[in-house]
Formats: sequence, C-alpha cells, structure tokens
Amino acid sequence: MIWYIVIGIAVAAAIVLVVLGLAEMQWQIPEEEREYLDPLPFILRLFWPLIRFVAHYAGARMPASWLEAVHRRLARSGANYMMNAEEFFAVMFIGAGAGYAFAFLAVHSLGGVVAAVVPLLLAVIGAWYPFLWLGNRYATREKDILKALPMFLDYLTLAMEAGLNLAGALAQTVEKGPAGAMRQELFLVLRDLRAGLGRADALRRMDNRLKIPEVSSVVSSVIQAEQVGASVGKVLRTQAERRRTERFQRAEKLAMEAPVKLILPLVLFIFPTTFIILAFPIVMMIKQQGVL
Repeated sequence: MIWYIVIGIAVAAAIVLVVLGLAEMQWQIPEEEREYLDPLPFILRLFWPLIRFVAHYAGARMPASWLEAVHRRLARSGANYMMNAEEFFAVMFIGAGAGYAFAFLAVHSLGGVVAAVVPLLLAVIGAWYPFLWLGNRYATREKDILKALPMFLDYLTLAMEAGLNLAGALAQTVEKGPAGAMRQELFLVLRDLRAGLGRADALRRMDNRLKIPEVSSVVSSVIQAEQVGASVGKVLRTQAERRRTERFQRAEKLAMEAPVKLILPLVLFIFPTTFIILAFPIVMMIKQQGVL
C-alpha cells in the first residue's frame, strides 16, 4: 500500500514539474504584435499558441538556407505578413505529428505492415500539405495579379499624365484601386519609397518578390524610361495595352483548351451513362422476345 502511495506521489510530482517546465518555456516566448499583420485562417488561429511554441524552440533552429528559401516562397505567395519561416516549419512539424497520431489511432488495431506504413505516410502528407497550400495560394495570387495588372497600369497612366510623379501616382492608385494582391504589392512599393528607397530599387524589390514575367517587363520598362529620360506615362500606357492583349490571349488559349480537357470526363462518365440508358430498353425488348 505504501508503494502505491509513493508511486502516486512521484507521478503527481513529475506531472507538476512537467507543467511548470512547459509554463516556464511558454513565458520565455516573446509577445507577438499582430496589429499590422494579416489575419490568420480559422484552423491556424485555433492552434496558434502551439505553433508559436514549436516555432520558438524548433523552427528557429532550422538551417539558415532553409529559412531563407521558405521566406522567399512566403513572400511570393503573399503569406509573409501572416507568418514567418520559423512558424511555417512549426506548422509542418505539427501537421506531421497530427497526421501520424491520427493514423496510428485509426490503424493500430490492424497490426502488421499497415500499422507501420500508414502512420508514416500520413505524417509525410501532413508535413507536405503546407507546401501544397502555399503553392495553391501563389497560383491564385498570380492569376489575380495578371488579371488586375492592366487596370492598375491604366490608373498609374492617368495619374502620371495628370501631372503626378511616380510616388503620387502610386498613392492615388493604392487609394482608389480595388482591393487585391496587385494593390497590396503597389502599397509595398509606395511604403519603400516613403522609407527613402529609390524608385528603381523599390520596383526591383516588387519584381523579386513576385517573379512574374509580365511584372518584370513592366518594371524593366519603367526603370529604363526613367534612366533615359523618356515619358513614364507613355511607357505605362504601352505596357497596359500589351498586358491587356496578353490577358485576352490567355483567355482564348484557355477557351481552346477546354474541349480537350473535357474529353476524359466525357469518356469516363458521360458516354458510358449514355450507352447504358440507350441500351437498357433494347436489352429488355430482346429479353422479352426470348432471344436472351
């Protein structure tokens, strides 16, 4: 009886020490100021304290080259004002752990190879899913930028032809333009200009963030026009017309690709169903006549 009491006291003391240790580790994490950051999705908001904890003690210890590569991907997808690279790695670790735990509880009773392989497979999927989400976010953002680019170039052209300089035109465009990824990027350019960065450097920073050929063409044209003393307004008007033509060409290309993409669903789903509907009454008539 005494041994049970001693073991119970030891277990309780161990639990208390673990809780106190975790609390001390949590208190050492610096406070986060999210006033000027993008809002978090609902799922991340639920687990954000845990993500912050893992990011502070595990994500910060990742190799610097890995952190820099993830930071560039976050910047390209526009998620760098939602989380940093350390927090992204924390999401990966938590996703891997959650996938492994869920699969282990689901298939543990089966035993054998399944119980060993499935948890590892779901752990890999859980760790890789943040990269899939980031890639999908970048693709969606790129489409948004390419769609809105001609309109924002028109805004800049009108503002500059009205007598404003590039900084004033950017301010008017950001203030009057519709919300979206392109407006956010122009706001970052305007912020860099107000911070004292040169116009060419601010535009190159946007180009390095996005890595979109159409944006690179606009940036190169504007920088070259400023260097040779040409009219930036005329260059922007030409770029707007070219980007609008390219947008129509992309739309025509997608329209021409649609019939080809419909072939597989037609062959797999529509044609078999149609054949079954047409053949059913014929088969029933033949069966009633006693042929079958």
